[in-house]
Amino acid sequence: MKFSTREDIEAPIGFVFEKISDFDAYERRALRQGAEVSRRTEGPAAVGTTWDIGFSFRGRPRKVVAELTKLDPPSGLVITSASEGLDLVTEVDLIALSQSRTRVMVNVDLRAKTLTARLLLQSLKLAKSRTDKRFRARVLDYAEDIEDRFRREG
Repeated sequence: MKFSTREDIEAPIGFVFEKISDFDAYERRALRQGAEVSRRTEGPAAVGTTWDIGFSFRGRPRKVVAELTKLDPPSGLVITSASEGLDLVTEVDLIALSQSRTRVMVNVDLRAKTLTARLLLQSLKLAKSRTDKRFRARVLDYAEDIEDRFRREG
């Protein structure tokens, strides 16, 4: 199952890449939302950096292992995740439309490896339009947040 969207951001590609690759901020945000996050490697994030993430979803505890598999400044990044029979690939591509405008394209590909994961994906497929709207809304919110930060820090 795939989700994809794109947004244009009024900020230079370098600034946008800096924000989308701020993994420390993602870790802090996940911790504030009740997830358990631990980075397996020390130092700044680079290709091969891996995180162990624990959270509750639909009333059950879940564990995810996420790995940064591609980091191509300022063009984008890829994170590959695995959780209890479900594989997830998140790809973020950046394209400079001008010196002060960047297009962000986000693609998420979910693949089930077990029957339980297939049932989860099936329930997502049944609500595909609602799930697509929520996905697009989250990406839009994040893009607007980056624009606001650029205006403040700019």
